[in-house]
Amino acid sequence: MQHTVNTNWEENHRFVAMVNDVPVVMDSTPGQGASPKKLLLAGLAGCTGIDVVDMLQKMRALPETFRLEVVAELTDEHPRVYSSIHLRYIFGGPQLDAAKIEKAVTLSKTKYCGVSAMLVKASNVTFEVVLQPA
Repeated sequence: MQHTVNTNWEENHRFVAMVNDVPVVMDSTPGQGASPKKLLLAGLAGCTGIDVVDMLQKMRALPETFRLEVVAELTDEHPRVYSSIHLRYIFGGPQLDAAKIEKAVTLSKTKYCGVSAMLVKASNVTFEVVLQPA
């Protein structure tokens, strides 16, 4: 399977990529668009988040709330790359099944999330699960 993303330069540091017919604005100027490196982190969160939700739906263990925090450290030298990436999977709700949640997160990280699989080749990727019972 092949994926194609077309990206056009608009002005200064502003580029617009068409992703599934949806424009994604990238710009190095704060407030004008997303930073390409931060979009990489957002892609990681989206990839693993979708995996986890799919698995928890199948396990009939969906939480009331679910969010991800991704914290990454950049190297000082160019090319500046992420030397470490830490994901926090934060689940909330009155009836959280810790075992099923842990299993879904682990399977996403070790088997299903292609973005994670690519990034672990270049960075130290760690994760933690946080349960916030209501």
